[in-house]
Amino acid sequence: MSDAAILTLNAGSSSVKFAVYAQGDGPALRASGQVENLSPTQQTRLIVERGGDKQVVGIEANDHAGALSAILGRADVLFGGSTVAGVGHRVVHGGTDFVAPTELTPEVIGKLRTLEPLAPLHQPHNLDCVEAAIAAFPDAVQIACFDTAFHRTHPFVNDTFALPRKWFDEGVRRYGFHGLSYEYIASEIARTEPDLARGRVVIAHLGNGASMCAVRDGLSVGSTMGFTALDGLPMGTRCGQIDPGVLLYMMQHHGMDADQIANLLYRESGLKGLSGLTHDMRTLEQSDDPHAREAIDYFVFRIRRELGGMSAVLGGLDALIFTGGIGENSARIRREVCAGMEWLGIAVDEDNNADNARDIGTGRVRVMVVPTNEELVMARAVGAALSGAH
Repeated sequence: MSDAAILTLNAGSSSVKFAVYAQGDGPALRASGQVENLSPTQQTRLIVERGGDKQVVGIEANDHAGALSAILGRADVLFGGSTVAGVGHRVVHGGTDFVAPTELTPEVIGKLRTLEPLAPLHQPHNLDCVEAAIAAFPDAVQIACFDTAFHRTHPFVNDTFALPRKWFDEGVRRYGFHGLSYEYIASEIARTEPDLARGRVVIAHLGNGASMCAVRDGLSVGSTMGFTALDGLPMGTRCGQIDPGVLLYMMQHHGMDADQIANLLYRESGLKGLSGLTHDMRTLEQSDDPHAREAIDYFVFRIRRELGGMSAVLGGLDALIFTGGIGENSARIRREVCAGMEWLGIAVDEDNNADNARDIGTGRVRVMVVPTNEELVMARAVGAALSGAH
């Protein structure tokens, strides 16, 4: 299988990220990119990066099948004549049944469709992309990798809500998300810092979606996200933590129905709602609008609050790791999160932080910036399936 290729697909509501790997002793990246602005009202673009070269072209694609067709239109560049032997898919929600990478059979896809209400911004698009890939590569092994799987090592108290037990038994529990990112960071720390990997680590995945995870001995023991990907930190357009009484108030006194509330919480809140400007942190950081400043302040406040909580879950802290688009690139957010945290053992070197260095801490607690790689996690899972490892 050394001449075979592995394709990974990460489908969002308006984008499809992809990567192509050569299958061998370990997946070797050949090319990557994404289809963005996947909408009939916007100019859809295909971005392909290979060997340091980046190409951006406008395309016609209104759905995920169209996006995959556009990607395959660059097959000569992406695959170089190799056969696609396996496709890895990021699937946001695996529920309680799927705790490891799983081959996507019709029965599995059917079960995953039933979880769409738990991740309405992601799950339908993930599975639409799965079906498009099956049609495009009918002979390839199709493997689902779940964002919830990494968190299935939570103790009961970090999984449950204080509701009658029947709801927990029905699956109403804290699942946690961003598991592929956390799995990669945990594996990278285990590879490069084995002593630290056995310790108490908080990973902050900060991007348009944002969460934090408490990791002990390489295993997740707590997450800021809960039943859905709404809970915890504020995000680009999602609200994060909210008093459920607010939702009752909206229903009882403003006549809002479930669809209206879902649209508010998923698409109109977070940084976008607080600022009244945008969900994009880069734009907010450059803005002089006081509402932009307030949105950033709230984002930082919630990270600091959850950092204290995750440290309590772990019984102490040995390292704080920043990852994700904001976590890896925003020196300002990292600086403001860590400011005044000396009581927890956290201090930051300004120059190293400004350079996005791997180690930016000067205190007892390691403070690190580690780029995530969800695609490599998927490629490894597909490689294991192709080699017969389970």
